[in-house]
Amino acid sequence: MSTHKRKRGGQGPIEKKAKKVKFVADGGEPPGETEQEKKNEITVPAPVSQGKWTNKERVLIFSSRGINFRTRHLMQDLRTLMPHSKADTKMDRKDKLFVVNEVCEIKNCNKCLFFEAKKKQDLYMWISNTPHGPSAKFLVQNIHTLAELKMTGNCLKGSRPLLSFDPTFDKEPHYALLKELFIQTFSTPRYHPKSQPFVDHVITFTIADNRIWFRNYQIIEEDASLVEIGPRFVLNLIKIFQGSFGGPTLFENPYFQSPNMHRREIRLAAAARVREKQMVKEMQKLKRTEAKEDLDRDVTADVFLTPAEENPVHIETEPPQPKMVKKNKHKAFKRQRMARR
Repeated sequence: MSTHKRKRGGQGPIEKKAKKVKFVADGGEPPGETEQEKKNEITVPAPVSQGKWTNKERVLIFSSRGINFRTRHLMQDLRTLMPHSKADTKMDRKDKLFVVNEVCEIKNCNKCLFFEAKKKQDLYMWISNTPHGPSAKFLVQNIHTLAELKMTGNCLKGSRPLLSFDPTFDKEPHYALLKELFIQTFSTPRYHPKSQPFVDHVITFTIADNRIWFRNYQIIEEDASLVEIGPRFVLNLIKIFQGSFGGPTLFENPYFQSPNMHRREIRLAAAARVREKQMVKEMQKLKRTEAKEDLDRDVTADVFLTPAEENPVHIETEPPQPKMVKKNKHKAFKRQRMARR
């Protein structure tokens, strides 16, 4: 029996109706449907969330020229943690910081994390609300990236984090301002297209030693314990400005010490230690010489010495007469004496 060949574009021997797709919003069924039509329909459930993306926060993360590999990896880690971030090319050192506002406007970003490198060893971070401000400048210390730490924690890429703040953020006004900046910058907007609808990690901002400590932890479902993921770094506040990357100073940290002064103090302390060692060596040398002098001169050596009587000095004007020695011619030799015995 030969099979029936269907021509291209033609109808086969068995006519099948294509299945229709029906989207059900509230679970109800439209009236007036026959049993055959119900069989040919595929019901697709409504999405879990009908929310709209209203918080249009976008963060621009980039840096100046002269950064090292550690800073570059830190920037990449922050872009991975923040799905609402954007990247840009490095900015030239000769450009003023006000140019960053124009870059953010071109990139359609209203928040900015700008890393500024100086002397190829000092890293400063600007966090700003562009273009009107406020902005804050930090010195970044103790940087440890994701690739360097190799922690056991892990989280879904693009998931929304919980932000945990130290209670000190609510006690002082400048910390309250920084808290609002951190919330608007690091929190992932709800219903963002690149975000995931899960909360599986928490970002903590802790204040200790007049510095802000940044940590990222995974939330384990079984017992709600925390496992660190990374990255980690420490922010040392320098100034808070009213404008974006400039303007009147709202707050200046009195405990901040510049890296140049810190290195100068380290060098002075090292030089002081060297001078102290040299002084100790000189003192030990002086003590050794004094001890040798004391040993050479014995104080008790002349205790029992009595002064001798002084004899009158006799000066001979004439040479003494030579003594006459008479030889005994009859004295026998030693051999003869020995033979007589």
